[in-house]
Amino acid sequence: MTEQEILLAVKGLSKEYKSGTASLRVLDDVSFDIRKSEVVSIVGTSGSGKTTLLGLCAGLDNPSEGTVLLAGKRVNDLDEDERAELRNQYVGFIFQTFQLLPTLTALENVMVPLELQGAKDAKKRSEQLLTRVGLGDRMSHYPAQMSGGEQQRVAVARAFSNRPTILFADEPTGNLDDETSAKVEALIFEMNREFGTTLIVVTHDLDLAKRTERTIRLKGGRVVSDTLMNIVQEKASTL
Repeated sequence: MTEQEILLAVKGLSKEYKSGTASLRVLDDVSFDIRKSEVVSIVGTSGSGKTTLLGLCAGLDNPSEGTVLLAGKRVNDLDEDERAELRNQYVGFIFQTFQLLPTLTALENVMVPLELQGAKDAKKRSEQLLTRVGLGDRMSHYPAQMSGGEQQRVAVARAFSNRPTILFADEPTGNLDDETSAKVEALIFEMNREFGTTLIVVTHDLDLAKRTERTIRLKGGRVVSDTLMNIVQEKASTL
């Protein structure tokens, strides 16, 4: 893997929280590289450090030790405004809890990242994305007027609206029933292929993880395995 191919480089990453004289080490010396257009899952039981790791990779928090390089920029060296600008330029998010703004319509929620970028065609692109995710007739609805599956589809449209280089999905189907989860999963992977985005899925769902090319497993805040999945091995065997 050449330096030009590496989009996200995590080196010796640790995170420790202190409360009085006690301390809790949530991540311990985590290192890996992720290349452009790779589809990766990060798995582990609750408390293994998955969500903390995602937050550090996206510059939402600072590590206690180690470094994160995203799109060639050392996230640790950036101030809050610079990290926000980096995320707006390169990063998309899908959260378990949807994270839609309740006072905005579906269309307005999708437009937010585009307006932050100053896109002149924000409304048109947002309308196209909502139609793509099957919500062309729900654009003027507010989150409270929508089902969980519909809200997450709005969140998927929003995540792809700024054409991110890398997309972080944190338990993207964790609040959905099995049938709705399957539809949302399919939508995420379909759109990811269309946009050629690097996708990192944080999940405890091993069936979801099997749909990715590579799985990084955490246990007790450490990487215990980093495995190419059968889907990639099968592709290689047919070449």
